Amino acid sequence: MEIIMQSVHFDADVKLQEFIEKKLSKLETFFDHIVSADVILKLENSGQVKDKIAEIKLNVPGSTLLAKETSKTFEESIDLCADALRRQLQKYKERNSGH
Repeated sequence: MEIIMQSVHFDADVKLQEFIEKKLSKLETFFDHIVSADVILKLENSGQVKDKIAEIKLNVPGSTLLAKETSKTFEESIDLCADALRRQLQKYKERNSGH
């Protein structure tokens, strides 16, 4: 799986990038035909406590799965996105297993 990372208004450090790669590679255990993953990390400067946004788009054959989460840390946002995508992958797999 190809992982494309973008960080808006900041530079993501190597530790964060490795964390994201580790989390996304675990998704391949649920569905092994993932083509690519687009990860967009944003900082929201609205003055709120929750200001780290992670958006992950998974490209699978015939569809695109999307998860977007906001929390205090990027790790937490990525965790929440990975959980949401895992559920979406399982539903996608169930729908397409009959074909």
